[in-house]
Amino acid sequence: MRGPQWLDDGMPHIWLPYTQMKTVLPPLPAVSTSGCDIHLADGRILTDGIASWWTACHGYNHPHIRAAVSAQLSRMPHVMFGGLVHEPALMLAARLAEMLPGDLERVFFTDSGSVAVEVAIKIAIQYWINRGVARRNRLVAFKGGYHGDTLATMAVCDPEEGMHALFSGVLPQHYIVDLPHDDATFAALETFLSESGDGIAAILVEPLVQGAGGMLFHGPEVLRRLRLLADRYNILLVFDEIFTGFGRTGTMFACEQADVVPDIITLSKALTAGTMPLAATVTRAHVFEAFLSDNPLHALMHGPTFMANPLACACANASLDLFRTEPRLQQVARISEQMTHELEACRGLPNVRDVRVLGGVGVVELATIADMNRLKAALIALGVWVRPFRTIIYLTPAFVMRPDELSRLTSAIVRVIRDGAAG
Repeated sequence: MRGPQWLDDGMPHIWLPYTQMKTVLPPLPAVSTSGCDIHLADGRILTDGIASWWTACHGYNHPHIRAAVSAQLSRMPHVMFGGLVHEPALMLAARLAEMLPGDLERVFFTDSGSVAVEVAIKIAIQYWINRGVARRNRLVAFKGGYHGDTLATMAVCDPEEGMHALFSGVLPQHYIVDLPHDDATFAALETFLSESGDGIAAILVEPLVQGAGGMLFHGPEVLRRLRLLADRYNILLVFDEIFTGFGRTGTMFACEQADVVPDIITLSKALTAGTMPLAATVTRAHVFEAFLSDNPLHALMHGPTFMANPLACACANASLDLFRTEPRLQQVARISEQMTHELEACRGLPNVRDVRVLGGVGVVELATIADMNRLKAALIALGVWVRPFRTIIYLTPAFVMRPDELSRLTSAIVRVIRDGAAG
């Protein structure tokens, strides 16, 4: 079937993400979304199992968010945030500070998760510069971690991660070590910190789930012990909750499950429920205070043009309304229970290495995926939108997904594995 004219006209000029454009299969033309569905130009409807890269936590086109965008659009779609402020941004900052644990209270807005992490890196390093300790200019991050695609954030990702290995010779040098998980590996990390700690500005970690690095899980105790080590060696602790924030792991923020307060936290993705680009870097009071000075060079010199965009902030405020008025965390608990039960059918099938679920994240890890395009096509043929990567087939559905919709997703995964589409 011939595609719409805009597809034929535009494809010769577009550059797609994470794609070898010479061999790319034709992407699917989406024309609308509703609830948990993506509507294609040819009339097919796909149940979205990954909430548009983990963002659309309330489903698509929620009327409360749509109304908030419409109202804000009629008043002020954008105004610069240099020398001016506005109600949506200040309201959102105050609400985030109230929701986050401890004294995480100063909010710097950006427009993407990668930039939020870049700002966190800059803050962590400049925190020490402003205090007269310029030698603390490197971070400790962990193998299996992913924090973004910009040059600064690639430097704190797993160095063997496929998207970033080509740039290893030009990236800033940080310490990428094994994420500790037991007494022996924590002892090894402590030895490293005792030997190198006077050059380390911060420890950076994705709490509970290392997302794009392979949906790798670790327990709350890991975060508690990282907090203890950071305190012992006077190092800042940064939690990248761009994926895990806003209910995805079963609590509003993953750090709550460890009863740990990081010094800096980054947020994005579900912040606006997938409606507008927005991100935030939030710091504790003592971090912010290191930037208060009569010296103008001690200011944080960063300012994206569209930071604190009023439309995006209005979306985020509307999304937070829904977390308050609708039973989102209970829905995540139900989704978690259902995925645990239904994905268990994959365990023991040929080529399956592991099945794991945490909150609204369900993962089937395979030994190999021999033909990724074949696997994706098989899933689409079953009416679902699931995007496997590496050797992972995963689900991160919208929290409003009905049980029958979720069963459509889990049964499709079971079927493609059982039929050998991934082998």
